[in-house]
Amino acid sequence: MKRLAATVLSILFLVLPALTGAVAQAQEQPRLRVDLDEVNPRVVATTSTSLAVTGRVTNVGDRKISKLGVRLQLGTRLQTEQQIGDVLAGDKFKDLAATEFVDLVPEALEPGQSAALNLAVPLGQSSKLQFPKTGVYPLLVNVNGTPDFGGPERLAAVTLLMPVLGLPGKAPASRTPSVPSAPSVPSASLLWPIANSTVHVVSAPLGGPLTLADERLADELAPGGRLGSLVAAARAAEADTKVSSSLCLAIDPDLVATVDGMTRGYQVATGGGPVPGKGADTAKNWLGQIKALVAGRCVVTLPFADADLTALAKVRAGDATDTALLADAIGGAATIKNLLGIQPQDGVLWPGGALDAQTVEAIGKAGVKTVLTDSAKLQSESPLSGMVALEGTDLRAQPIDALVTSALNGSESTQNGLGAIAFRAGLGGQSGQGRAQLLIAPPRHWDATRTELTTFLERLGEFYAAGLIKSSPLPDLLGQSPSGTASVNYDPQDLTAATSGEVTAKMSQIDNETLSLSSAMTMDATKRVNPADVIAPVRLALIRAASTSWRGADAATVTGNARGDLDAIRGQVTVERPKQTIALASGASPLPAYITNGLPVGINVRTVLKNNVGLRPTEAVPERTVPANGAVNQLLPVEALRAGRFSVDVALTTPDGTRLGTDARFELTSTEYGAITIIVTITAAGALLLLASRRIYRRIKDSRADPADEPTPRVTEDAQV
Repeated sequence: MKRLAATVLSILFLVLPALTGAVAQAQEQPRLRVDLDEVNPRVVATTSTSLAVTGRVTNVGDRKISKLGVRLQLGTRLQTEQQIGDVLAGDKFKDLAATEFVDLVPEALEPGQSAALNLAVPLGQSSKLQFPKTGVYPLLVNVNGTPDFGGPERLAAVTLLMPVLGLPGKAPASRTPSVPSAPSVPSASLLWPIANSTVHVVSAPLGGPLTLADERLADELAPGGRLGSLVAAARAAEADTKVSSSLCLAIDPDLVATVDGMTRGYQVATGGGPVPGKGADTAKNWLGQIKALVAGRCVVTLPFADADLTALAKVRAGDATDTALLADAIGGAATIKNLLGIQPQDGVLWPGGALDAQTVEAIGKAGVKTVLTDSAKLQSESPLSGMVALEGTDLRAQPIDALVTSALNGSESTQNGLGAIAFRAGLGGQSGQGRAQLLIAPPRHWDATRTELTTFLERLGEFYAAGLIKSSPLPDLLGQSPSGTASVNYDPQDLTAATSGEVTAKMSQIDNETLSLSSAMTMDATKRVNPADVIAPVRLALIRAASTSWRGADAATVTGNARGDLDAIRGQVTVERPKQTIALASGASPLPAYITNGLPVGINVRTVLKNNVGLRPTEAVPERTVPANGAVNQLLPVEALRAGRFSVDVALTTPDGTRLGTDARFELTSTEYGAITIIVTITAAGALLLLASRRIYRRIKDSRADPADEPTPRVTEDAQV
């Protein structure tokens, strides 16, 4: 019995934790999803009479949910940055007030079903939601329900930051009671990111068709798409001069170059081969819209393809000081000027991700003067209030408010962003929260609807009009002298999130091969094509491989396009495979090789024999220059080592050994040995004959020797007995 009890207890110890974990996991899985369509008003003022919330509630679980109800819960006024961060992180807060639950229709939802959410709450002195004073408050949209086999509980919630500039139903004590005094009003500038959400280009060879991975970019460019909405909302804001002057477009050169290529027609890669793309007209329309938008406006550049600059600084093509890829990635101002007709801010860059000290030094040498970067990535002994000088460099850094950027992430980004801006402006208690200058930057791949973007800019205009913040053009902000010094804060968390060492190692390998191929190229006198232009697609593909949108992908996927572009270029220089067997006229006949070059540049090649059992070169094969879009015959001095039928592989490389094209297998027949082989064979036969004759001679001599001269055999004692 004791043994049985011990066995049962052991099983329980093993099973219970697993069951507990399974239950916990089941509890963590969401059962409902709330999608808000509208919150009105976005900013509470003295004239606000009601608060309306609309949207949909969807059953995303695996069981029926009944008795669905929704209410609003108001938390206490937020007074610190930590409190704002906790609300954005989804932490619970202390309720200040709450409305009654309102039943949803229908009250029960099967898995996959949805119900409309419509909630309107009066505001005023008799309201269930009373705001004690101006400020920023957390507002929770709380949905309760009862799942089958369970009890009533909160099943979904959305937390919003609600700015309150005035108390509903109460006349202001003065003209602008909630606005800080003029000297302490922070200056605000807004970066408006126009960037790719992912890497779209599969290949874009010189003179060849642009090939995209899919039609997602065309969808984003269309009216109502992500990029179409960003441009349309910014154009709609031009009517408000304060919003318009504070807006600075941050543009990805790779995006503009790709869209420009789409306007001339493009292909889409599919499993069955490339097919014609359908978005050329959409690309033309969007490109025209953004050209009109940028005219006379502030523009700053993003790194090409929003590349991780710290990763690119580690890609070195055989030279520890080489940062050519990094320089290419931050040199997109020329692309923007050529394609959009606007000169971006000189030497100003908004890099993605964190920068280490080595990268900061490298981009400074490459011509960058000012970086726009997350305030959390700068370390200073004093609070950051504006532009700072980066220690040990000639660079300056303009901090981007990390709290506002965090608020502008997520499904309710525009509403929470407005709340964070209002908090920074002084509605949290401390005027400006230590910020004299406020640089607002949404996520680089901001994905909000046109309605949300337009509403955000309209409410920002109301902040300007109310004097809560001052509109400041970014060039004015950047023109100020540094207020202190700081250093880059590159911590272990940044190292974990950065592009992996496996990716940069593969990028370095491809870059080395690209450099070798480029060094073998020569400009053709008639074609007049620069070899650098032929190689450029590979280098751009390498930069795209470092895009921040690739994070988490494996190295082969990340570098696959660059490898494909490189292989496509060197695959155009090859040896043609003979259509029939080559008969060597003699044992030392030369082997004829026909080398073709489909590139618009000349290239120096070296011919190499592989798998050549039965054949060997008699002398070094000289390098040959194959003209652009041309061919040459080359006779390879070889010697047959045996008669009969055999094969040999002929390969091409650059002078320093990088492979070109594919190997060509030559089928050969030979009826003779080469002269050298015959000589070697005769010499070997003569030596063999000489050795054999010597041995025969010694045996005959030994057999004729006198027997008396032979030694007497020794008789052992055993033999005598």
